[in-house]
Amino acid sequence: MATTTSPPASPPTLPRLGLRGAIRWVWRQLTSMRVALMLLMLLAVVAVPGSILPQRPQDAAAVARYLADNPDWGPLLDRLGFFDVYGSVWFSAVYLLLFVSLVGCILPRIGAHARAWRARPPRAPRRFDRFEVHETLSTEAGTDEVLAAAHRALRGGRRFRVEPGEEPGGARTLSAERGYFRETGNIVFHLALVGLLISVATGQLLHYRGQVLVVEGRGFANTPSAYDTFDAGSGVDTASLVPFTVELNSFTASFDSAGRPTFFEAAVSVTEPDQATRDTTIRVNRPLDAGGAKIYLAGNGYAPQLTVRDSDGNVAFEGPVPFLPQDASYRSRGVVKVPDVTSGDQIGLVGYLLPTAVITEDSAYSAYPQPGNPVLVLQVWRGDLGLDSGVPQNVYQLDTAGMAQVSDADGTPVTVVVPLGEEVELPGGLGTLSFDGLPRYVALDMRYDPSLGWVLAFALTALVGLAVSLFTPRRRVWLRVASDGERRTVEAAALARADDGGLAGEVERVLDAVRELGPWSQPDPDAAPTAAHDSEDVDEPR
Repeated sequence: MATTTSPPASPPTLPRLGLRGAIRWVWRQLTSMRVALMLLMLLAVVAVPGSILPQRPQDAAAVARYLADNPDWGPLLDRLGFFDVYGSVWFSAVYLLLFVSLVGCILPRIGAHARAWRARPPRAPRRFDRFEVHETLSTEAGTDEVLAAAHRALRGGRRFRVEPGEEPGGARTLSAERGYFRETGNIVFHLALVGLLISVATGQLLHYRGQVLVVEGRGFANTPSAYDTFDAGSGVDTASLVPFTVELNSFTASFDSAGRPTFFEAAVSVTEPDQATRDTTIRVNRPLDAGGAKIYLAGNGYAPQLTVRDSDGNVAFEGPVPFLPQDASYRSRGVVKVPDVTSGDQIGLVGYLLPTAVITEDSAYSAYPQPGNPVLVLQVWRGDLGLDSGVPQNVYQLDTAGMAQVSDADGTPVTVVVPLGEEVELPGGLGTLSFDGLPRYVALDMRYDPSLGWVLAFALTALVGLAVSLFTPRRRVWLRVASDGERRTVEAAALARADDGGLAGEVERVLDAVRELGPWSQPDPDAAPTAAHDSEDVDEPR
């Protein structure tokens, strides 16, 4: 018998996605919750370099030093924006994608939730025995009485939305649902996240911040040039800053017998436009409000009043020099740069201030933070300070590349010890140094950020929304009443989206209300299930 061979099947023709379909697919992926979570994690990852590497808006001098110390890959990092992470293109791209993803994810859910609020509870399913939580009883009470009692149990205090129904076989039903606020809380949480993103972006655009050291008897004005460091968002016009001034009248510090701080207070005079000068104080965690900004007391220390005369007897330097505390006893390190020497080399002095000095042959330290026996212990350098190199310098560090340390004939570095109120000769014929006074200084941190209130409000809103979403149960309860002569068979069932320990209690409350109507009994568990309409089984609550 001849056999026939069927032709080979042709490969299936797949539909082309096309440009429109590709855009739709990308949009669906971007607006999925999975991608939103990935973008949130990616935003945290790309922000890490901003906390590791120096940032140009906050400390341009540190960035310059980093580039000088790392000439190989420092310029590459600079071109990629790693020294201004939060203003870089890639950080902004992740930020904007996260914003779009959240908005695209939330808007459809808001529409679906609005439709769910207007919708009626779903009809009773065909079989109750397929639910894990279900119960049946028989009662002599009338159908209307049973339905009314169940309605009261569901509505009174339980806040169920109840919908009556009737099935083709004559049985009457109640469908009830509660927990709509679960999705409301979820949406509120995500809307608050969007609000947080907008607030933080607005704050980065409109904020400005400055740090300044102010010595007693001196002050500063709210201009960028008056601050030691100043950082402003790209949307800030520095010429429009509120021109207030702050003068430090005095600073009070108290310590216990062990040297632990107990009280810090800066007495200041504030002058704002069109207002009289007012005297007020700044304390730790009690900032000063001026010109819409807050001024915080961030630190304090001593600023020795020094006078340096060169070898010709001319005053080469005069004024207070802030020394930075290094320990709890206020042993403070400082640098004095004397560039205006009329003859000879420039002078650099590096060393420590000891407020209550204890000097022995082996060591020198401060025994207490308050000035009991103030002494300066300094080493002397001479040469070129490098101030004309064009590279920014830290005022608290001495660039010794072009300098030589002054030493004795045997090569031992000379150490100059200057008590308060005395004058000493500088070695090498460099002139004299006098320690004239010991005023205090304060470190002030001025911050202006119009988004802080909104950030707090959205953060609290997000917490409330998350709590509502987590602790509001979404439940559905159904009741069917079928007549069987003089008795009524009452079936009840309940369904929840997730594990819900209180679901059985909802059914019990409804049936307890029915039991109170009169004699009741538990039906035979081996009896056939009550017939019902042929509608499809209900879906789980969304």
